[in-house]
Amino acid sequence: MTVTLNAYNVVAARCAAEYLDMTEDVDRGNLVLKIEVFLNSSIFRRWKDSIIVLQTSKSLLPWSEDLKIIGRCIDSIASKTSVDPSYISWSYTYNRKLAEPDKIVEDKMKFLDKIESVPKDWWVEDICELDIDLYKRVMVAVKSKERMDGVVIGEALKTYALRWIPDSVDTLVSDANTSRTKSVVEAIVCLLPYDNGISCSCSFLLKLLRVAILVRANESSREELMKSISLKLHEACVKDLLIPARSPQLTTYDCHLVQGLLNQYMNHEKGSCDMELVEEKDRGEDKYSLARRSLLNVGKLVDGYLGEIAHDPNLGLSSFVDLSQSIPGFARPDHDGLYRAIDIYLKEHPDLTKAERKKLCGLMDVRKLTADASMHAAQNECLPLRVVVQVLFFDQVRSSISSQTLGNNSARDPSHSPMNHDEGCKQTVGDSCQSLKNQISHLRIKDEGLHENGKLSKKNNKNSKSGIQLLPSRSRRIFDKLWSVRKGQGENRSSETSGSSSSPTSLGQGDTKSYGLSSRHQRHSIS
Repeated sequence: MTVTLNAYNVVAARCAAEYLDMTEDVDRGNLVLKIEVFLNSSIFRRWKDSIIVLQTSKSLLPWSEDLKIIGRCIDSIASKTSVDPSYISWSYTYNRKLAEPDKIVEDKMKFLDKIESVPKDWWVEDICELDIDLYKRVMVAVKSKERMDGVVIGEALKTYALRWIPDSVDTLVSDANTSRTKSVVEAIVCLLPYDNGISCSCSFLLKLLRVAILVRANESSREELMKSISLKLHEACVKDLLIPARSPQLTTYDCHLVQGLLNQYMNHEKGSCDMELVEEKDRGEDKYSLARRSLLNVGKLVDGYLGEIAHDPNLGLSSFVDLSQSIPGFARPDHDGLYRAIDIYLKEHPDLTKAERKKLCGLMDVRKLTADASMHAAQNECLPLRVVVQVLFFDQVRSSISSQTLGNNSARDPSHSPMNHDEGCKQTVGDSCQSLKNQISHLRIKDEGLHENGKLSKKNNKNSKSGIQLLPSRSRRIFDKLWSVRKGQGENRSSETSGSSSSPTSLGQGDTKSYGLSSRHQRHSIS
């Protein structure tokens, strides 16, 4: 009787021979010896046959385990993954990189001359067909040989996750897939290389964390993922951070999770750089510069995330404030992104009290708004009055300093030097206050005249220096409020300033300096 052995039936034949006790003790050259020779000389020498035998062995447990067929298959597969790619002569599956037919014809070169070398991750797709238990054992064996680069390990884990984790959330949380997906996630987390997150992208880790939360993976797996993500949070994008919140949270997205990631990231940054300049250089670049660049990316990420979650009506003010204050001030070179998030939050939460609005807008530094953002803020009906006045004031100061700097450069004024920079800025601020005072007085007189005639102008008042336009109704409320504040302060002034008139138009050119000082005090009182 002739029996043809192959990779699909050899495990069953070996187990049957063992069960029937067809060993050398019974007869020389018995079936057990012949199968063992076939396994060692043929099956374990071939890449795909080893994988097929490993797959079929699972249905024959515990016999296949006791006969060490599974262990020998795993060792064979792990050894072949460590072979230099230039010596790979067997076939393998590699569908992640499609060849370009155009470059075969290009320059009339032969096809063989255009074939690329075998990639380092040539083996990752073939073992993706293994069940998670066997896959985990194979990957542990591959890592134990310490010949595989961590990036390749990360690519293998990512490929396996894409193969077995469903894309649809409904499919993911279904009873048929939850248990298997949970096992896949927990196994992948255990297999992640310990290389400070270099091997896997932040986007992949965040998606893995999202799945781990949905399928309720164990706490240790989620903590390990958060630790790996926090090391490279500067590589994330806003979309990846929009992880749905689970009960009992009422918000749409899990803000507490993102807050925890930010806290871990900042603790790591403070521990590695201590937020001070480090003289050591890594590959020619200063570590402090790299850390600062990373923090700038995180600053943009936080502002973008705040802009997305601000639409949520269930988002509490404390959560918004805590997220905003999780990063240092220098991580925000400008506050345009933060202003956009605050504007959205104010519009989506119209029931905020005056104190809450003040606290929310206190997160923003109007001096760090660009010209476009300042123009929008000056016309924003949702912002408190004091914030709008601050925007107007600092935009006027900025415009005056800019024009004075251009004038000094054109005239080549020697007094405009670093030694006199602070003194020049003080004088500019005083002049700006006087200019702003004159414009306020002029607009108030004009507004009162229009009110007496029963006419309200529908044309926006345009500031020729700052370029900011305000709606007429908004302008009247702002300047009336500003005037009432100045009038109340003027009544309580000391004898040194008692000679000044309470009207803003009565202040002459000689009082410019004193008004500049009082304006600065007034600015602090309304900020």
